[in-house]
Amino acid sequence: MPFTATVLTMFPEAFPGPLGVSLIGTAWRERGLWALETVDIRAFSDDKRGFLDDTPAGGGPGQVLKADVVARALDSLTGLRRPLLYMSARGRPLTQARVRDWAKQDGVVVLCGRFEGVDQRVLDSRGFEEVTVGDAVLAGGEAAAMVVIEACVRLIPGVLGQVDSLSSESFEDGLLEHPQYTRPRTFEGLDIPEVLLSGDHQKVARWRQEQREATTRERRPDLWAAHLANSQPRGDKARGE
Repeated sequence: MPFTATVLTMFPEAFPGPLGVSLIGTAWRERGLWALETVDIRAFSDDKRGFLDDTPAGGGPGQVLKADVVARALDSLTGLRRPLLYMSARGRPLTQARVRDWAKQDGVVVLCGRFEGVDQRVLDSRGFEEVTVGDAVLAGGEAAAMVVIEACVRLIPGVLGQVDSLSSESFEDGLLEHPQYTRPRTFEGLDIPEVLLSGDHQKVARWRQEQREATTRERRPDLWAAHLANSQPRGDKARGE
């Protein structure tokens, strides 16, 4: 079976969205390298009007998705041996390392919240992992789910044409990617850096590494600090023993 992304959502019509275009869409629709399926949470409401939310316990604004409805939607899936992800602004940040781990699995099951969120009891009882794609709050989890799925699917062998290009991308080794250029040589008075036109592969590699380090240091001091820490020898090796 290919890598399968299953999305639990109130709005299945939101999919595939950007997942259905370009190389990732072709890998799904035409080549069968991965699969996408949606589960409409509304279909599991026991209310004849289709309600699946209620007011927050303890009071407060908004509505909360009910635990029993979400549980029935999840339990409709059989033979689950995939990570269960809940898209949440309070979750642990999405990282490339986590994406690499998920991409090696049989797939992922992604729960998209709405309103004020999902009853914590179903998250705890079913073992969902809360994931955020950034320090911002969205109206629902669908857009965030697409980010997670695309990040995983693009790592599946055969989905992207040039596997070698993945090794120098942002976050793969703790640094951000270097800037990219292509023809025309001059654009609005700005030239492609001469080193990239030199034909000297060692100089090009050195320039790109310097650019990666400078960009990371400027834009992501947290990543730069981690990179420096990981680059330092430790223990006996630090003393040359």
